[in-house]
Amino acid sequence: MTDDPLATLRPRESLRDATVRRLHAAIMSGYLQPGTVYSARALGAQLGISATPVREAMLDLVKEGLVEAIPNKGFRVVQLTGTELDELIQLRELIEAPTVRLIAERGIDDKAGLDELRAMADELVRTARDKDAIGHSATDLQFHLKLLSYGNNQSLVNTVHSLRVRSRLYGIARLAERGELEATAREHAELIDLICARDADGAEALMRRHLRHVRGVWATGDTTAE
Repeated sequence: MTDDPLATLRPRESLRDATVRRLHAAIMSGYLQPGTVYSARALGAQLGISATPVREAMLDLVKEGLVEAIPNKGFRVVQLTGTELDELIQLRELIEAPTVRLIAERGIDDKAGLDELRAMADELVRTARDKDAIGHSATDLQFHLKLLSYGNNQSLVNTVHSLRVRSRLYGIARLAERGELEATAREHAELIDLICARDADGAEALMRRHLRHVRGVWATGDTTAE
């Protein structure tokens, strides 16, 4: 793991998309802190790119309500209240848990897709073990969007994407540092196994438990909150 968490994520897609993805993950994990103003130039230096794609990515995040532009200074990460986070998690549970149940009932007849999901599940365990909170947040988002795509409802996936990137998982970094993130990271592989076994009840129950980590342990790093 490098000394700079942002630098650990290297673009595999277009530079703009990769930059948006990395900044999303940095905000979700709490690496970019609420109330702090960040300049496009400074963030570009950390990412190893110019200020222009960072500025363009930040303007996309302004539209999503994740940051606000501060004239002649940069961009400030928006703070979520506890009530707002509660509402986001409630919406996600209403959408994601029943969709995972539906996917388990249908099964996933796509070996390449399942292999990709399992590879991401392994990557989540690796990033947890390596204490890479930003890499973990980015891969977690990719995993769940890929999984939900088997519900065959792109509007639903887009909605969940919006809800997920607005969430804040500040506790992930603290859990990673204490070596307590790996156990929940392994739930992703368990979820795939339940879906492959067509265990709809088990898959839905695990998804609900997984989501509650976001508001409890993952959001605060407090193991008494679970």
